[in-house]
Amino acid sequence: MGLLALGTPLEWKDAKLQADRVRTLGIQQLLEIWNAYKGNEKDVLLWGDEIEYLVLHYDEENKNATLSLRQAEILAALANDRELREAGGGVPDIQDTKKQKEPLPTYHPEFGRFMLESTPGAPFSLAWKDLLSVEPNMKLRREIAKQHMKPNETPVTFPSFPRLGTKGVFTTPYHPPTGNKSRSQFIPDEAINPHIRFPTLAANIRARRGSKVAINMPIYYDEKTTKPFRDPTIDYERYLYPEDDDVRNGAAKEGHIYMDAMGFGMGCCCLQITFQAKNIVEARTLYDQLCPLGPIMLALTANSPIFKGFLADVDARWNVISGAVDDRTEEERGLKPLKDSRFRIPKSRYDSVSTYLANDPRLRPEYNDLDLVIDEKIKKRLMDNGMDEPLATHFAHLFIRDPIVIFQETLDAPPEGKSDHFENIQSTNWQHMRFKPPPPGGNIGWRVEFRSMEIQMTDEENAAFAIFIVLLTRVILSYGLNLYIPISKVDENMATAHHRDAVLSNKFWFRKNLFPPRPSSRKQHQQNGNGGSSTPGTPSRPGSPASLPPVEDEYALMTIDEIMNGPKDLGDQDSDDGEGFVGLIPLIESYLDTVNVDVETRCELARYLTIVRKRASGELQTGATWIREFVRSHSDYKKDSVVTERINYDLMKLIERMGVEGRVDSITDRLLGKRND
Repeated sequence: MGLLALGTPLEWKDAKLQADRVRTLGIQQLLEIWNAYKGNEKDVLLWGDEIEYLVLHYDEENKNATLSLRQAEILAALANDRELREAGGGVPDIQDTKKQKEPLPTYHPEFGRFMLESTPGAPFSLAWKDLLSVEPNMKLRREIAKQHMKPNETPVTFPSFPRLGTKGVFTTPYHPPTGNKSRSQFIPDEAINPHIRFPTLAANIRARRGSKVAINMPIYYDEKTTKPFRDPTIDYERYLYPEDDDVRNGAAKEGHIYMDAMGFGMGCCCLQITFQAKNIVEARTLYDQLCPLGPIMLALTANSPIFKGFLADVDARWNVISGAVDDRTEEERGLKPLKDSRFRIPKSRYDSVSTYLANDPRLRPEYNDLDLVIDEKIKKRLMDNGMDEPLATHFAHLFIRDPIVIFQETLDAPPEGKSDHFENIQSTNWQHMRFKPPPPGGNIGWRVEFRSMEIQMTDEENAAFAIFIVLLTRVILSYGLNLYIPISKVDENMATAHHRDAVLSNKFWFRKNLFPPRPSSRKQHQQNGNGGSSTPGTPSRPGSPASLPPVEDEYALMTIDEIMNGPKDLGDQDSDDGEGFVGLIPLIESYLDTVNVDVETRCELARYLTIVRKRASGELQTGATWIREFVRSHSDYKKDSVVTERINYDLMKLIERMGVEGRVDSITDRLLGKRND
């Protein structure tokens, strides 16, 4: 999560005075990178995943699963592991690593003191052996992490700890929620990573906003849930800090689970995939073309139906994180007229993408249909220095934000040859896609990060979704696919993805024809018997505006089953030039038919694609649906939406077992399929 600089952080009252200076220095560094690397070429795609773990502690006597706050001790044990260090693994943030052989995984600190992040020791290539090594590498990471924990601790891949912020004991050791940084009623400051960047981030977001963050997730009304639901965990009589007035002034909504701290969001775990493209053009293409997939993959990986000990009427964590870092002032949120703030800003800094950025002839102006807020002076400076308008607009939009954590030492140091000021703002724009310029002085290329997916409970699932995205990038580039839809429709899809059981109950906007225009007419297609599928092509310049169909005719509402597997009737989404909508998985299979893949590898890839296919069709449940059913069928559940200590303990024990073994008896059949599937 961002760069872990050491130094003296400025409190917000001092940091805001330096915001313009950091923006200016950040753009200076961006232009240095742009000029140095815009012609950079890489021959092959490299990619890697980031997996985040919750570290659990079990109280076996009282049947309570809590969050272990021993992140620092676990990372120190990993860093001091000689064998791991000599193999290039360990914890780069707190040690020097020397790669001497096949690199082992690396581990990194995260915001929550109860979290670990792991990455492969070296990037994967597109070689088939690398794709098939993803799941074993994830298993190895889990095993190594477990080996450096206490016997009653374990790592689990789970998005949001179900009882984070409940009344009672949910961390080990226990701390009361009275800290000055978050000032939360529910989460103690001791649950935050003690590295000075993290508590300062929490404190400065609160100070800049002028109140605590206010996260409200709708309650799942079960048979005996109190109606109307008023969050019973809120203490309306607490007068410890001025922000305690927030709940008395209406911060908590009726019918919702209320959360008030950054830790509720940045304490969530996710699965992220980063690609290095061969050049900046390819990176920008991948950014734009993967953008409409973000909400689809969020819904498909939905795994978060519980918050603060209650079943929620949503399946995903994205909006929780969005609210957890929403530092916008009342003026920026449109609650007051602009006076002290520079802009009215429609979104949190953690949200969906607001503009496409490729310099692509297929990018019609109608696709960037939001009223985008940008810093016009920054855009002009970038364009005056040779950057094209779409990319300059992208960065001018990111730089409407203030830097949240500023270290005094970085202000005193020369900015040349670095990227710290640029990354200060870039890395705290947490959008569902991230465009990543090369770090100065290295041999890393232009990268794109796909950020919307929820972490899954097993390594097999995480590997399946990672491999699916990697293969899809190859199809996009090889076939010249066009997935553009208006950005406003991506926003709508992002909201839809949170709905309970969205995979089966909702439809999403998606482009009807993904292929480049072909010179032949529909009649010629039919005469040649060439309907329904397509051959690889390259992006083509669209016709003149007068010859293009209305943008509204280019996309339609589809189920995720249709998007992934194709319509049951191939004529359902027939487009004007004779190309029926095929589905993304059939396109991947078509691509695999054209490349040299041995039978064994193809069978293994088919196993992963089957997980995605069956998840999309409803043959397999999402994690969120499976968890909700587990809770509602538990003997301790009172049909009142409450997830008790015992329910949580049994759920965490089962998830731990699934993480190690995969399929567990018949209880996991609806989630993972039967062993012989």
